Amino acid sequence: MKAGRYILILALIAAAWVGGYGYGRWYGPKPASGGAHQADHKASGYHCPMHPSFRSDKPGNCGICGMRLVPDDDAAHPAGAAPRAEGAPPASMPMGTINVSPEKQQLIGVRYGTVEMAAGTHSFRAAGKVAADETRVAKVQTKVEGWIDKVYVDFIGKLVEKGQPLLTLYSPEMLATQQEYLLALKSRNIMKGSPLRSSLEQSDSLVVAARRRLELWDLGERQIEELARTGEPVKNITIYSPITGYVMERKAFPKQRITPETELYTVVDLSKVWIMADVFQNEAPMIREGMPARVTLSYGGGRTFSARVNYIQPQVDSMTRTLKVRLEADNPVLALKPDMFVDVDFQVAMPRRLVVPAEAVLDAGLKKTVFVDLGNGYLEPRQVETGEQIGDRVEITKGLKAGERIVTSGNFLIDSESQLKSSAAGMAGHQHGGSPAGGKQGREQPAAPAPQDPHAQHGGGRKQ
Repeated sequence: MKAGRYILILALIAAAWVGGYGYGRWYGPKPASGGAHQADHKASGYHCPMHPSFRSDKPGNCGICGMRLVPDDDAAHPAGAAPRAEGAPPASMPMGTINVSPEKQQLIGVRYGTVEMAAGTHSFRAAGKVAADETRVAKVQTKVEGWIDKVYVDFIGKLVEKGQPLLTLYSPEMLATQQEYLLALKSRNIMKGSPLRSSLEQSDSLVVAARRRLELWDLGERQIEELARTGEPVKNITIYSPITGYVMERKAFPKQRITPETELYTVVDLSKVWIMADVFQNEAPMIREGMPARVTLSYGGGRTFSARVNYIQPQVDSMTRTLKVRLEADNPVLALKPDMFVDVDFQVAMPRRLVVPAEAVLDAGLKKTVFVDLGNGYLEPRQVETGEQIGDRVEITKGLKAGERIVTSGNFLIDSESQLKSSAAGMAGHQHGGSPAGGKQGREQPAAPAPQDPHAQHGGGRKQ
């Protein structure tokens, strides 16, 4: 009787345990999807740090690069999986988003900046070359034929003043015209006592015509007055400098025969000079006539001069793709000499626009990337379009909004890790994306690698 009671008690206890286990098995909280799959990864998985898609169930070396395999130390984030932010599923994170811990950020030198609306001054530099002001160049020539008798300025580079004698010239034509002028004067003096008024008027007209001829041949007023006072023709007339400047060319030598086509001297006034600057075609639209610029010498302590744009050439150079811009600058101490190279700095006021620090933009040629801070160490690679560069900042025309926090330093290493994670996630998704199969424990099993997969021959498959 007692034995039957004990058996009944044991049966009741067994039934209660089986009922509790069944209730918890079927109606209790179920583990998160993929939990057992992740446990398998952690319990038996090893992966390559450089090729996360290469996996093995035992330690060893990577069959692709030979690097030593490391265990999966994070069951919640298998290698190749997309990162997950707090409260956000992995699908909501942009492709390439990575999580960088504060320790790693400090190690690679990550710094942050802010996207902002700002106005500023765009500065750019152009190479320039000093040239003589073509409006201050004088060619010394005569209007008569003759022979040079004496030369007063006998070397190139000499400074001459306006009205300074350059040479003396003997010209038979000039001598004959002087004699005609003297005869006209003598005839007018004789005809003054004549009762015929017409004769006196004719004498006056001859004097005026002879004097006018001398003036057209560039005989000076003082020389003509001296000729009338002495009554003797001047055998050798003097040629004077028309301006104050430097002799840049000389073709006058003693006993040389000259004609009206002969250029005797070239005198240049260098108190003001031109600077021909080569501005690149992308910056040419910013140049306006009248805008100021600063000219800097690359030697002598970097002396600077003020200049102003006075002309813009209408055509771009087909070889250098630059536009010639002409500036005018004062040159009181002759520090700027023709054919000297200088640096020309332009500053252009720019309106308010969306800008970021120039180092924040990772330019890969076909695309430009900026990393945006999403918080909690998550960094999103954002494709942007840029405009003009304003000093040390770059205009952003598309891809960012004002106030966003961005990476300004260390973005090259972050970009490398982002690309690695993106490619690894794509490969892992292709390898483990098969439809779930029911196992004896009711959990997902990854699809077996295809025969052509090069990783399969290195034992990379997982135990089933």
